[in-house]
Amino acid sequence: MSENNTNRSSAATLIATLGGQPQVVTFTLDALLAQGEQISEVYLVHLSLENPRTRQALHRLQQEFLDDHYAGRRCRLRRAPIQSNGQTLTDIRTAADAEATWQSIRNLIAELKNEGRKLHLGLSGGRRMMALLAMSAAALLFDHQDRIWHLYTPEETLRRVKDGAVMHVTPADGVQLVQTPIVPWGAYFPALRMLAQTSMLTVQEQLRLFTAMEDPACRQVWERLSPRRREVLRAFAEGKRPDEVAAALSISLSTVNTHKTAILAECRVTWGLPDDEPLDYRFLRERFARFVQQV
Repeated sequence: MSENNTNRSSAATLIATLGGQPQVVTFTLDALLAQGEQISEVYLVHLSLENPRTRQALHRLQQEFLDDHYAGRRCRLRRAPIQSNGQTLTDIRTAADAEATWQSIRNLIAELKNEGRKLHLGLSGGRRMMALLAMSAAALLFDHQDRIWHLYTPEETLRRVKDGAVMHVTPADGVQLVQTPIVPWGAYFPALRMLAQTSMLTVQEQLRLFTAMEDPACRQVWERLSPRRREVLRAFAEGKRPDEVAAALSISLSTVNTHKTAILAECRVTWGLPDDEPLDYRFLRERFARFVQQV
């Protein structure tokens, strides 16, 4: 593999939905960089630039990425306009517009994943429908390393930074990057990634069938576990990390890991998963989150 390909495969990309508020992109990017993420490019998903606010937001962001640099580091800004029949959509008004939006975002994510990139998806800009459709596409194509983010900005700060009046903030401004949970269905069901090449409605129907099939399998695993391991499984399904499970149940982390290994072994048998397919505690959260609410 060439040095250029190696660098690209180890790089991370921020995909951000864009409307009339350019600062949500820089706030998100600044927060990720502060966390140590190596973001080398940013893709802006947006509707038509006929909208003057979107056009002005793009112009404001381009000023932050002069000569493919951002804050003194190499970082490219790229556009990803929502296309339908070769034209950029002006808005999402119909089911056909929603399908076109979903396919545009799906194609972008698929292309970047084929390059081996770690992806961050920022959903605080633009139309809410665009964010929902982006989450749907990400659920099919994201891996466990990828992240979806919501940007929380206090009301007082919102008024001060509106329309890009302020493009960077300090911790005192109270802006927080909040990770949004997502089930990476495509990582567990590769067939869904093939279906993603068809239509959004086809995928939604297949997902409905998959989730309907989960409860009997979850029940089968549950009934084979001891009461203590059910407690551990419930804690993982509620979203706790291993250290948090240990604290909640007043047991050691090594004991948690022993129980986790045994529970995952039962899951591997029940779902017929190959021995070389990696499983971790997130599998339990994603498969059992709904089930534990019913038992």
